[in-house]
This record gives sequence, C-alpha cells and structure tokens, in this order.
Amino acid sequence: MSGLNASLGYFVSAAIFAALVRTLFKKWPRLSFMLEFASSFMLVACLLEVQTIVEVGEWAGGLGPDVTLTVRFVVLLTHGIICGSASGNPTLVVLKFLQREATTLPTLLAVAAQFLGAHLALLVALYYWSLELTDMHMIKNLMARDPSKPATQISPDPGAADRSPPHFPVPYSPRLHLSYMSPSLSYGLTFHCPGFTFTEYAVVYWLGSLTGMILALFLYMGHIPRIFSKNLLYSQKTRQKTRVPKGDKAEKKKQ
Repeated sequence: MSGLNASLGYFVSAAIFAALVRTLFKKWPRLSFMLEFASSFMLVACLLEVQTIVEVGEWAGGLGPDVTLTVRFVVLLTHGIICGSASGNPTLVVLKFLQREATTLPTLLAVAAQFLGAHLALLVALYYWSLELTDMHMIKNLMARDPSKPATQISPDPGAADRSPPHFPVPYSPRLHLSYMSPSLSYGLTFHCPGFTFTEYAVVYWLGSLTGMILALFLYMGHIPRIFSKNLLYSQKTRQKTRVPKGDKAEKKKQ
C-alpha cells in the first residue's frame, strides 16, 4: 500500500496545483487560456500515474484491477470538479472556433497552453518517478530511461531474482491505455512510447481526432460555420421543422 499512498500524494499535489492556477487566473478573462493549461496539466499528470499503476502496480505494488478502475474514476471526477468547463482538449477548443464561438487569438493561446501543460506534466512525472519512492516507481523510472525494454526484464532490486519467479505474470504493454480523443492528452501519454515515429502518432491521434470532430460538426449542422455559411446537407424547411403538439393537432381538426 506504500506505492498507493505515494501515488495519492502525487494526485493531490497535481489537483492542488491546478486549483491554484485556476483560482489565480480566473479573475482575468483575458488570461482564460491559463485555465486550459491547468486542466491539461492535471489530466496528463494524473493519468500518467494511473498508467504506471496499470503497467507496473498490479504485480510490483500488489494493486488489483479494482484499484486501478477506482483511481481512474476518482481522477476523472476530480478533474471535472476542479477544472469545470476547461476541458484541456484542443479538439473542443478548435470546435468552438469552427462554430464561431471563439476568435483566432484566444483559440491559438488555448491550444498552446494545453500542449504546454501536457509537456510540463510529463516533465513533472519523470522527475517524480526519478525519486524512486517505491519499487513501482523505481521500475517505472528504469522503463522511462529505456522504453524499449519490457518490464518483465526489470527487477525492483538486485536481490529480487532470488525471491521471485524468473518471469512476472503480467507483461508490460506501453499502449495499455484508452483511445484518446484529446491531442494534448495523447501527446503526454503515448507519443514517447517506442515503436512509432512522431509523425505516425500525430496522424493517428491529432489528425484523426480533428477529422472526426470536423466530420461530426458537418453532419450535425450541414456546414462548417467558420468556413462557409451555406448549408450543404439540410434545407431550410428541414432545419425549421418542428413537431406540432398533440393539443394543437386536435384544435386544428376541430376547426
């Protein structure tokens, strides 16, 4: 449980930092992009540690899948409570821009702040792992130094081989995570995993999420407001068509 206690302290620290940044900059609307910075930082920092628990904690720290699911749920719930409307997701920021709900400069600042928060969270997590507070974080630190080396080949300490079987029961998988719809979140959690280039990750996680968002917006509205105003899918009659209440229908029949 010492590994879980260390992780809980890390989660609380990330949440407090995000809350302080949000409280400090919320007073100035022109600096609202800093709220996105705090949101992205907290989400990436916490999910990096959740990823550590998934990859290493189940066999190095004795933490079962129930603990992992509970921690993930609490992290997402706390993030929603603290960060509120600041999603930390560049795709949603670009969506508001395409809907003409935001101008160019605030959109660029918000997206830049989100990626900056994700990168800072990655640096903080690497430093936190380098402290090696527990066996779980010691192994994670070794994995961060050599991502291509499986965790099954890493021992928590020199004498571990004498006290444990030659192979751990749970293999390490660098892609044991959710499918991310947030480009900044995917940058923090997946872009540094071995096996693919930066360009390949960008095509899948950045271009893929933006393409899906644009397609969804086009199908919903029939056009992209920021690009063109003419509706290409739905006629004016279709858009203004509403259901007539049953009471109105009965009155019309009587007349």
